[in-house]
Amino acid sequence: MRSIGFIEAINEALAEEMHRDPSVFIMGEDVKLGAFGATRGLIDTFGPQRVRNTPISEAGFAGAGIGAAMAGMRPVVEIEFASFLYCCWDQICNQAGKLRYMSGGQARMPITFRCVFGAMGSAAAQHSEVVYPQLLAAPGLKIVVPSDAGDMKGLLKAAIRDDDPVLVFEHGRLGFTRGSVPDGDHLVPLGQGAVKRAGSDVTIVAIGAMVPKALTVAEELSQDGISVEVFDPRSLVPLDEDGLLASVAKTGRVVIVDEGHLRGGAAADLAAIIIDKGFDTLNAPIKRVTALDTPIPFSPPLEEFVLPNEAKIRAAVREVTA
Repeated sequence: MRSIGFIEAINEALAEEMHRDPSVFIMGEDVKLGAFGATRGLIDTFGPQRVRNTPISEAGFAGAGIGAAMAGMRPVVEIEFASFLYCCWDQICNQAGKLRYMSGGQARMPITFRCVFGAMGSAAAQHSEVVYPQLLAAPGLKIVVPSDAGDMKGLLKAAIRDDDPVLVFEHGRLGFTRGSVPDGDHLVPLGQGAVKRAGSDVTIVAIGAMVPKALTVAEELSQDGISVEVFDPRSLVPLDEDGLLASVAKTGRVVIVDEGHLRGGAAADLAAIIIDKGFDTLNAPIKRVTALDTPIPFSPPLEEFVLPNEAKIRAAVREVTA
């Protein structure tokens, strides 16, 4: 199995799907150049008809992508930063998420939205947002949050082939990481979580860039005799509820880690599901480790204070296992 970079995995997935299916094309700001490297070089292979730079108008090109999807194409629309999704909220939530339902299934919506999200180090409030919690409440949308290069490639390829709108959230800090990626046509089914580390005392449910932090904490706590299981949902919609609840039943204790805010966040949604369907398996209250309910600061020490980190995760695990 090869070890490649997170961004390289995105580039490979896009190239493979564009070779496989001529209806796949890319559109967004700076996609010809590839501002983060994910689309770099694709225009040389596929040309300007299939790698299309757009004006700085998320509402405009998101809407154009939705129209292309209804007409039979499979657009991959890059929203450069997740915070800019607010500029095309109507197009995504009110149009893409609803048109298949409102047409009685006559209009498919095979569109993929890619975006970089999360705090990347002094990118400040308008470029550090975790947006998927708000989108969880918008029916008709699928949401994936890869945590490593292998899942990044497999989930993106699965998203492009899906006939519903899928939002793929790529954490900026993961762009500097490498991981194992299988050879061949590697797909990760939407709605299939993964146990990234087996354990017996407590489950850490971690999302996106919080998975590597959870794995670090799990290794450290193993030296103290605490066996930590790390469960990565990978896909928030659809959600692998069976896998989540099986991990919780195995350990009886849960810490949920997400970079989103505490109120109304993905961690709150996961906690509610566990309480609703797995309450009898719990031996301790659920703990959530999230960002504080404030815009993400520019100041490095304030940013560190606001965000979840290994120390906060360790403290939560020790609390539920005490």
